[in-house]
Amino acid sequence: MEHYNPNLKERSRLLRTNMTDAEQVLWHRIRRKQMQGVQFYRQKPLLAFVVDFYCPTAKLVIELDGSQHFESAHISKDQARDAALTKLGLRVLRFNNREVLLEIDAVLAVIDGIVKERV
Repeated sequence: MEHYNPNLKERSRLLRTNMTDAEQVLWHRIRRKQMQGVQFYRQKPLLAFVVDFYCPTAKLVIELDGSQHFESAHISKDQARDAALTKLGLRVLRFNNREVLLEIDAVLAVIDGIVKERV
C-alpha cells in the first residue's frame, strides 16, 4: 500500500460522496473488478494528494480534469503532482470530463490497454 497523509482521509470521504458526473460515469464502469478483474478505488489518498481513481495492482492513477485544470496555475500543480506519483512507479492517466462523458468507450479502451500492459 502506498503512503499517504492521514489528514486526507476525511477529505477523500467527502469527495466520494460528492463525485462529479464524469467521475460517476467512469466509476460505474470500473468498479467491482469489471476491468481485467482488478480493483479500483475512488478518491484515494496517496502521498499528499487525493487521486480520483487508483488501481494498486496495475500501479495506475486516473485523474479526471475539469476546465480549471487548463489554467496555468493548475497545469503546473498537476505536473508536480504527476511527477511525485510517477516517482512511486505509478502511471498517471489524465482525461478531461468531456472525454469521459462523450467518449466513455474510448476512455475505457485506453485504461484497459494500460491495465493489460501493467498487470
